[in-house]
Amino acid sequence: MDPRMCRQISSSESLPDAENVEVEESNIIMPQESDDNFLLDGSPEPHSVTWLDDDQIDDLDINLDQNNLFFHRVDSADIIYRNKKKKCKMVGKYVMGDVLGEGSYGKVKEMLDSESLCRRAVKILKKRKLRRIPNGEQNVQKEIQLLRILRHKNVIELVDVMYNDEKQKMYLVMEFCVGVLQDMLESSPGKKFPQRQAHDYFTQLLDGLEYLHGQGVVHKDIKPGNLLLTLNQILKITDFGVAEALDMFSPEDTCYTGQGSPAFQPPEIANGAETFSGTKVDIWSSGVTLYNMTTGRYPFEGDNVFRLLEAIGRAEPAPPPRCLGPALHALLTHMLSRDPKLRPDVHQIRRHAWIQATPALEAGERLVSPRSRRSDEHHNSTVIPYLVERHYASAQEFFTERDLRHELGDNGSRTMSTAELSDGESTQCKRRWHSSCGRLPSCRLT
Repeated sequence: MDPRMCRQISSSESLPDAENVEVEESNIIMPQESDDNFLLDGSPEPHSVTWLDDDQIDDLDINLDQNNLFFHRVDSADIIYRNKKKKCKMVGKYVMGDVLGEGSYGKVKEMLDSESLCRRAVKILKKRKLRRIPNGEQNVQKEIQLLRILRHKNVIELVDVMYNDEKQKMYLVMEFCVGVLQDMLESSPGKKFPQRQAHDYFTQLLDGLEYLHGQGVVHKDIKPGNLLLTLNQILKITDFGVAEALDMFSPEDTCYTGQGSPAFQPPEIANGAETFSGTKVDIWSSGVTLYNMTTGRYPFEGDNVFRLLEAIGRAEPAPPPRCLGPALHALLTHMLSRDPKLRPDVHQIRRHAWIQATPALEAGERLVSPRSRRSDEHHNSTVIPYLVERHYASAQEFFTERDLRHELGDNGSRTMSTAELSDGESTQCKRRWHSSCGRLPSCRLT
């Protein structure tokens, strides 16, 4: 190391306070040296180095070469990046794609069925991670058992289940969806939907709940994050990890455990009731979901989970805004009754005036298109780049920042951010895909 940049430290000498030392890294060019150069005589331990600021360097009275104190401008053509190769991976007959989302149980990725060419989504679960979650393995097994017997257009379909004993992984293959209601709400103006769009989603939710309750199944975790959309705007109820199958021969719908999301839990669970009506829990959480979709807010709020549950258990829900109209206001008030016995069932909700008449789309309102946090507006498959890299590997392994700027239409001299570099690599990949498709006789680019 250059002796002008550091000094020896005796065993009795303390290091200067890091907070009081101003280090200007742009004024020093660090040479690449071996590890031996970092062992200073008299240092209390190996690799002990004291960095000096400008004032301390001046006090040393060393004549520094001023030409080495600044970074020199580098032309964008001299900054070279390397394409990140997408390694094609197959699990069984499925080709893996990118990550679509991630939850407490594991990741969800896109995949492609190599036989039927259908897009699928796979939930990847690690047994080691499940063991750290209370009732994790039991909840997953229960979800698999329920999804094997449930068949409805508004309930997510389980296509396949695969196990990898060597890697201790479990793969739940499900039908592919392009949108999550929670992500759509977060990206929409006011974090809410127009009433017409909320009406469409809520009526489909009622269809799914009517089927589930008819099969003796209580979901217990209805919320926008567990409601997905297909390309055809079909709503799918998903995540049956805390769902419960009731006794088909029992006239009661009594449940004993509530493990849903706190903001969507009813007062009886917030107050610690040992038993409660399972179907009325779904009615309450559906009412909170409708409230959230039409107002952009929640009927109860708190600084933390304890305050939130305390508000749900003791306070009255915030009244819906009058601008929603008397019909929707009455429906929300009825569904969010504190007494479970006063809440309507699915059949009573169906006969409500707001459900019977589809609200009109008001002037200036626009429907929110289905999307998720990681999808693009065209819902392009993330599997295609992996297939292209496998069968038509690009000869252009390296590219310059000037190429990226030209591709993104940016001719400025500013430094590109990490997100822009990622977008540039994605654009490069899409360009390779289009050029490769020209070699396929079945492809016709428009």
